[in-house]
Parts: sequence; C-alpha cells; structure tokens
Amino acid sequence: MDRRAFVRLLAGAPLAASLKPPRGLPRLHVVSRYQVQPELGMPGPYPGVVAQIRSDRCVDSTTGAANADVVQEMLAQGMCTLTGDTSVDQAWRRFFTPDDVVGLKVNCGGYPYCISAYEIVTEIVRQLTALGVAPANIYVYERFQNQMDECNYAAHLPEGVHDVAAESANRHSDNSGYDPFTYIEADFFGEDDTRSNMMRLVSERLTKIINIPNMKDHRAAGVTGCLKNIAYGSFSNVARTHYQGRSHTYSFVGSLAAVEPLRSRTVLQIMDGLRGVWHGGPFARTNEYVFYPKRILIGTDPVAIDRLMRDVVDQKRTEVGALSIWNRSREHVRMDQATEQNQGPEVDIIFREPGHIEYASSLGLGVADRAKIAVRDVEI
Repeated sequence: MDRRAFVRLLAGAPLAASLKPPRGLPRLHVVSRYQVQPELGMPGPYPGVVAQIRSDRCVDSTTGAANADVVQEMLAQGMCTLTGDTSVDQAWRRFFTPDDVVGLKVNCGGYPYCISAYEIVTEIVRQLTALGVAPANIYVYERFQNQMDECNYAAHLPEGVHDVAAESANRHSDNSGYDPFTYIEADFFGEDDTRSNMMRLVSERLTKIINIPNMKDHRAAGVTGCLKNIAYGSFSNVARTHYQGRSHTYSFVGSLAAVEPLRSRTVLQIMDGLRGVWHGGPFARTNEYVFYPKRILIGTDPVAIDRLMRDVVDQKRTEVGALSIWNRSREHVRMDQATEQNQGPEVDIIFREPGHIEYASSLGLGVADRAKIAVRDVEI
C-alpha cells in the first residue's frame, strides 16, 4: 500500500501525535484468490467488546504453575460474558459446528516460560470435541516444527488432534508448507525474497481459526498479541520486516492479518494472560522478564484486545523502571543484532512500532480507541 492509499484509509480518523505514522511506508501488494466471508471473521460479531476474566488463583506466581480447574472456569465465564449466553455450550456453538475444521494458532516462541498455556489449549479442544468436532478436524499449529517439538502440545491432547507446522525451523527457507498463490509482496530492505506466503493449512484446509496469543513485549512491534500472533504466525518470511534498528511492522502486521482467507476464518481471540513477558520478547528463555497478569481476554476483535494488552505490558515496564515501548530516542537503539543474553531492560535494540494496533484498526480489523472499547470485567 502506498502513502496516498494510507492517507485515504485514515481520512476522517486522524491519529494522535504519538501515533503519527512513520515516513516511507512500504508498498504492499496483496495476492489472494479468496473472497471475504463476513459472517464471523475479524473483527467479528462483537467489535470493540472484550471479556476480561481475572483470577488470583489461576497461576502460582512462585512456581509458574497454572490451575487447570480455575482456567476452565475462566474460559467458561469468558465465553458466556462475551456472548451473553447462560450456557457455555451455546456460547461455543455461536462460532463452531461439528462440520468445521478448526485451527488453534498457538504461540510457541516464549518457550519455556510463556507459551499458549496447555490448560487453555486442552480446554478449548475439549469444548470443540464436546460440540461434535472430530479430533481429526482439529489442528494445533505454529510456523516452526522445532518450536512445536519443544512445546509438545501433542502430549496434552486427545489422540487424533493434529500438531502441525509449516517448516522445520526459522530461516530454513522450506516453502512446501506455504501457498504459492496467496501472499503479500513487499521490498523492505532490498532482500532477495520479497514475498510472504500464507500457510497452506490456513488457506486450503481450515474453516475456522482460534487465535491464542500471549501478552508479550516485542523489540520491533512494541508488543505482540492477537494481531502479530495470527499474522506473523501464519505467513512465511516475516522476520525481514525488522533489521538494523529499523522496523516495518507498523503497516505489515495488520496488512497480513487482513489477507483472505485468514481474516474471515479467524473467528475467536482467546488471549492467554496467565503469564506475560515485559521485556526481551517475544522470547522467554529466562524467567527474569516474566510477569503474571493472571487474566484471560476473550473476544472477536483482535485490535481491541491488543489495545488493552499494550497498556498492561507498558504499565509493567513502567513499574520496573524500564523504557516505555513508545520511547523512540536513538540513544536507546542498538544497531547490532543483540540477543536477550547481552541486553538489559534499559535498552531497546530497535525502533518499536506499537502503533501497528491503530494501523490495523484503520484496515477495519477492530476498535483501537480505548474510550470505545467495552471491557466486560469479571473476577472469580
């Protein structure tokens, strides 16, 4: 998308000064043979509505262990709070039928301390099978097989549920798991491969997707939640958007999420806020930067959920004296490819783009104006 198109999109909805878009937005060329299916896809039937279920009992802050019974109750109350139904079964039936082929987009990048919780994933699978969805029609997926192997969701799931990845590992350039006819083309830094292709599983097999992100900071996007988990987790060749202190995540995250059929098939967002990462994300190879928001956010609007999550992460950074994710001072930007082993919470290695949430809103993916988000808060 060129700059003039961007301006047309935002006509009548100017961004705040802190959200002023960066100069030189890259031109994005979308190729897809799929049409919009408006019934349930993002932002879904509940735009701007978020069910936030909190419980001090959901996870032990000392051991990091989650309480499966409490998590089950949180999910049940969250679904009913979102839909207004008194029956958990009825709430799930608003989104899924026995004929659906359902993908669960988990987040494995925060292994071992902050991944999509086993307790949440297994309860979702239990609810789907109770509706009549066959285990063989449920796919827990991520991009990289080595990450799926580390997390080993299969050990926690009923026999027949698939554990699927598109390629063996990051930057291994195995394209067989991607759809050659569904992609975004963009030249960010003169890279050789300028295409990001959608996973074949998403475009060719699934009929519905449940997005299960975590609450984490991110060195390029500012935060990574619903939008980035479903977008960067469903396409190839996305790490190229941030390099040597520069980031193009501002426009690319939402643009990927809006590509059909990913947009129409992603019908439910269940944000795992049992644990979070306030620095060094999206990874969590150390528990030094792990914290415990102790909540689950449920909705159909990924933008609204991410808008709330961004405040949670930045508030935690403020509490511990770390830089705000909005800080753009060059003195805090490292131009090398530093790893979390040699950086501290006072340093960002790249300009962050937390405004990608507002950009996604401009594409019609959801509500980013905090004043217009209806938070249905429940504590159990």
